[in-house]
Amino acid sequence: MAKPETAETALKRVRSLHIGSARDAEAASHITRLLAKDEQGHLTPVAERFTRTGETRGFMLIGGPGSGKSHLIKRTLSKLTVLREGEYGRPRYLGCPVPSPATFKSMTLALLEESGYPDANPRKEAWSLWQDLRHRLELLGISVLWIDEAQDLFCADRKLILRALKSLMQGDDAVVVVLSGTEDLAKVIRTDPQVKRRFTAMVLPDLVEQVDGDSFRDVTSQYCQRVGLGEPVEADLIGRIFHGARYRFGRALELLLQAMEIAIGRGDGDLDIGHFAAAYAMNEACTAAENVFYAEHYWLLKPDEDEELERPRPRKR
Repeated sequence: MAKPETAETALKRVRSLHIGSARDAEAASHITRLLAKDEQGHLTPVAERFTRTGETRGFMLIGGPGSGKSHLIKRTLSKLTVLREGEYGRPRYLGCPVPSPATFKSMTLALLEESGYPDANPRKEAWSLWQDLRHRLELLGISVLWIDEAQDLFCADRKLILRALKSLMQGDDAVVVVLSGTEDLAKVIRTDPQVKRRFTAMVLPDLVEQVDGDSFRDVTSQYCQRVGLGEPVEADLIGRIFHGARYRFGRALELLLQAMEIAIGRGDGDLDIGHFAAAYAMNEACTAAENVFYAEHYWLLKPDEDEELERPRPRKR
């Protein structure tokens, strides 16, 4: 095993890696179809108009907490060359997560701040601030607006927010709207047919061991090689990781990284199930009996009582 300092440095580099998959191309295709092309067929940073009245369209990415949706959208937007730099040296996209408290006004103020707007007055009417935001987007040449964890935005002012989103895709300064959030977001958008027809959607599926197990095992192997750890050998480890991570990719990856951090911190030469058990216990504050890495029939455990984990029962080994 490499020296602890070297292994820790390598782990930091590993944390910054992106694991490519088919969902990268799918997300990119949803967004690029919303941007106009020039006469030679090259992509431009201008929002495509889809109707005679000049309306633009939007994209909605749906996934459970820890599925990796925020990372996917951020990377997709940052990798599109035409969106990298616009007026005043800023990217041609603007985005931020829904702030707390999640209201129409607080979201508008957060977006204005993210755009570098210096004089946003919280005492102004919410709709007036929204118009300031639209002018700001036009001034900066921004063609894509992204709201992350957008489901939180609809807990209050639902009708007003739906009307505001629709307004962003109308008029001479219309932009592409990208929303990312949980299934609750999709349910809200479906309640307004006029808004729903303006969005295409992509759903990040839950992990399935029979489908995703080999690829995640490869990721584990590559990560261990990069930091100088021996690979884990437990046959049912991937199933336990997936169950503990609620079958969500981002959470599974974070669990792997935390287990590696514990192994390195202890000075161990190999990554094993004990390191995952320790990482899981740290996150869940659970007893050994509730730990998916200790329980014999781990699939019977429900990490979140309020989440329905309906998964096929693994075959006995």
